[in-house]
Amino acid sequence: TNIGSILASVNPYKPIPGLYSVEAIELYRQHRLGELPPHIFATANECYCCLWKRHDSQCVLISGESGAGKTESTKLLLKFLSAMSQTSLGAPVSEKSTHVEEAILES
Repeated sequence: TNIGSILASVNPYKPIPGLYSVEAIELYRQHRLGELPPHIFATANECYCCLWKRHDSQCVLISGESGAGKTESTKLLLKFLSAMSQTSLGAPVSEKSTHVEEAILES
C-alpha cells in the first residue's frame, strides 16, 4: 500500500508471475504515483520524474527486517531506473538489458 510517497510492501516469499516484467515497467512508466495500484515501480518512477524533470536530488530509503526483501527491492528499483534511462536514450524498453544495467545490478 502507499502512504503518500511511502510504499509499504510485504515479501510474499514466492514468485508472482509478471509482477516485475518488462510489461510492468512499461505500465508504471506511463503513470504517476497513485494512478495505478501500489508497486515499487511506481515509487521508482516518481524518483525518476523528480530527478530528471524537476532536477531534484533523490534518495530512496529501503528498510525492513532480515529477510524482508530489501536487497531484492533495491535490485528492482535499479532495474526500473536502468530501463528508464535506456528509454530516455532512445532504446526500446524491451532492449533495456544492457551492459550498463548488468553492471549496476551486479554492484
